[in-house]
Amino acid sequence: MQNKVTPRILPGFMELLPADQILFNDMYDTIREVYESFGFLPLDTPIIELSEVLLAKAGGETEKQIYRFQKGDNDLSMRFDLTVPLARYVSAHANDLVFPFKRYQMSKVFRGERPQKGRFREFYQCDIDIIGSEELDILYDAEMPAVIYHVFKKLGIGDFTIRINNRKVLGGFFSALGLADKIEDILRTIDKIEKIGREKVIDELIKLGVTEADTARILDFITITGDRAQMIASLRALGIEDETFILGVNELETVSDAMVMFGMPEENFRIDLTIARGLDYYTGTVYETVINEHPEFGSVCSGGRYDNLTGYYTDKRMPGIGISIGLTRLFSQLRDNGLIAPKTGSIAKVLVIPMDKEAIPFAVNTANTFRANGIPADVYYGTKGMKQKMKYAARLGVPFAAIIGADEMASGTLALKDMNGGAGQRTVTVDEAIEILK
Repeated sequence: MQNKVTPRILPGFMELLPADQILFNDMYDTIREVYESFGFLPLDTPIIELSEVLLAKAGGETEKQIYRFQKGDNDLSMRFDLTVPLARYVSAHANDLVFPFKRYQMSKVFRGERPQKGRFREFYQCDIDIIGSEELDILYDAEMPAVIYHVFKKLGIGDFTIRINNRKVLGGFFSALGLADKIEDILRTIDKIEKIGREKVIDELIKLGVTEADTARILDFITITGDRAQMIASLRALGIEDETFILGVNELETVSDAMVMFGMPEENFRIDLTIARGLDYYTGTVYETVINEHPEFGSVCSGGRYDNLTGYYTDKRMPGIGISIGLTRLFSQLRDNGLIAPKTGSIAKVLVIPMDKEAIPFAVNTANTFRANGIPADVYYGTKGMKQKMKYAARLGVPFAAIIGADEMASGTLALKDMNGGAGQRTVTVDEAIEILK
């Protein structure tokens, strides 16, 4: 007797039952529709890339998480995000693209990190980026959060806040303190303040060689609060003359003012000086988005402005700005916390059920007519009794069953049954059924 292999998947990978997959696809389609409504163009890149190309900028923890392997003479890696492949793509196709180039990509990426609740090794990222040629207007920095706003309003998963900052403000402030050589380390540290708390941030800053006095100034600075006008006024009132700082404050004011112009309610965004984004390729505006009732989710959509991402592939300057939604992680958090739930396990709106073999041709023709009118329809071909057929329809989760027997064939009608019990069962023509199903 052949030994059986236990059917299982690796930790850190997600597969869903049909009802949950339908729900996931609905979220995916909602995000895609919003992206396209702002004029973003679809793009897909290979899952597997040449390691030399994909890892041109990688290092540290990122490189440790790469799925990398040898096939023949080729050193290959699986993409770990969608931004680096985009940098490679626009560098290779610069002569064929229209700039600013607005693209969206909603695809799987792979990271060999330790799997834990809410973290996956294979997961969907839903990215948008705008790439400029030599320059990219600051108003695009305001359009990004407008897209985020419309995505999360349409998803309808609760009140949310888009928190914005500017890396120039942070970098200029640290330079004014004489800490220019420690900017990246300081940014990575303060970016963790919500995860590790104020006291541990103080400890880490002191370990970096920041004095206690400067550490106190940094903590006072990043905890400045107020509405957008008050925040800008508070930053200017500091009297810092560093050019980078002044430019960053001006950009932050321009972006936050333009967000209102784009129709964003002020209750859905705020300037937050703790937002640093740990990745060192961000050079200007940065964003993080939180679900207000569930701060434990962390940022559900983040990103920012970068000026040098294509530098490893081309001498041409291509500044860009982008955001990313980790859809697999977001979906699992929403589902596990009961914030979303599937309504049905069926894509079909109606299951056509012939009562016997003689009714099958009429049933197939009826289903074809439904589909031609934009109504997803399924047909049950089994020869079981009516009780079993109706049980199948109920388990399938289909909203309606269209039952066809000898009487229905003779009169050119069908018995349309509401599987949720609302309208009961009624005899209707196919045209009448179409109106009801629509």
